Amino acid sequence: MSTAQPLPAAAPDIEQCCSLGTGPLTQDESVHYAGLFKVLAEPVRLRILSQLAAAGCEPASVGELTGMMGLSQPTISHHLKKMTEAGLLARHRDGRTVIHRVRPEVFTALRTVLQIG
Repeated sequence: MSTAQPLPAAAPDIEQCCSLGTGPLTQDESVHYAGLFKVLAEPVRLRILSQLAAAGCEPASVGELTGMMGLSQPTISHHLKKMTEAGLLARHRDGRTVIHRVRPEVFTALRTVLQIG
């Protein structure tokens, strides 16, 4: 038995409904944003991001995230490295502790690209 819901009737102003927030992307822009989405298309990375966001996007250490996530330090470090290399997170060292924080301007750009309507 299918649980699919019928699609709502098309809006009268279809051109407004279907435009992206930024307009058509250039080749370079599409490659850039696809790379960011590819990094985020990993469940553990989305969980890390959700943990950081739930904490008000406050900076967090690898140890803090390890405790929150219930995953090993090497696993958390690997995913944080990928997210940092992509530019989604910023990192800095405070003594022996590495601190990561969300770069909200990157997510603002991603949200704008996906905004339809």
